[in-house]
Amino acid sequence: MTTEPEMASPAADAPARASRSRGWAVFLRDVVVIVLIALLVSFLVKTFVVRSFYIPSGSMKNTLQIDDRILVDELTPRFTGYDRGDIVVFRDPGGWLPVTYRQPRPPFLEGIDWVLSLVGLTAPDSNDHLIKRVIGLPGDRVECCDSLGRITVNGTPIDESAYLLLPTGVTKVSDLAFDVTVPEGTLWVLGDNRYQSKDSRYNQDQPGAGFVPLDNVVGRAFLITWPLGRFGIIDTHDEVFMGVPDPSTSGDADAGAGALGRVERSGAAPGRAER
Repeated sequence: MTTEPEMASPAADAPARASRSRGWAVFLRDVVVIVLIALLVSFLVKTFVVRSFYIPSGSMKNTLQIDDRILVDELTPRFTGYDRGDIVVFRDPGGWLPVTYRQPRPPFLEGIDWVLSLVGLTAPDSNDHLIKRVIGLPGDRVECCDSLGRITVNGTPIDESAYLLLPTGVTKVSDLAFDVTVPEGTLWVLGDNRYQSKDSRYNQDQPGAGFVPLDNVVGRAFLITWPLGRFGIIDTHDEVFMGVPDPSTSGDADAGAGALGRVERSGAAPGRAER
């Protein structure tokens, strides 16, 4: 003889259901907390440590190619400053970039883009910034060109052949002559694809006279992350500038020989990559 299994009463099932509900609530709470912490950490890293940008133009060829994705060190330059040869990302000082109208997008897409930018998967502000190589530091006198078509910094010619891209048959490193002394708190920057770069030379009629304020500099580009075939450290070619004397000793070649200039930056800055 068998007996029918006793049916649990609704009152008896209530604690179990409540326990399961609490379990799901705790799980969802933990997931939300983890996501929020991850976003906060990513935001802090992006704001103060490293940022991702992509390269929208060819002005830095062949060092950087169109659509390269790069990482920019925001933290180290706060303590070490910048050197000649550094490749820096900076906000438009005013008038360097053409005025563009951005088509409005649905708030949902804007939100997704913002979240992805926090973790470095997108770089929505890359079209609002530029990327160039530092040629002159505060106090430097930068001239072009000498009798051999080279730039001189504090009276010393530099050989830029290691990174320059020039038109076939051209040896003069700039089609535009200039003679400037870099003001305090600014940089003089040029593109590696020298005849296809709207850099300091071509913005001398703008409010900043072609100089980039240090407060506009986001940081130093140091790594190509995409495409994978181009993954690697970005070469700043320090050797090109090793013989440049400090501006305070440029009148004495022996005293300045071998000196590598460096400028400290006083404040933080936000960030795009190029034109």
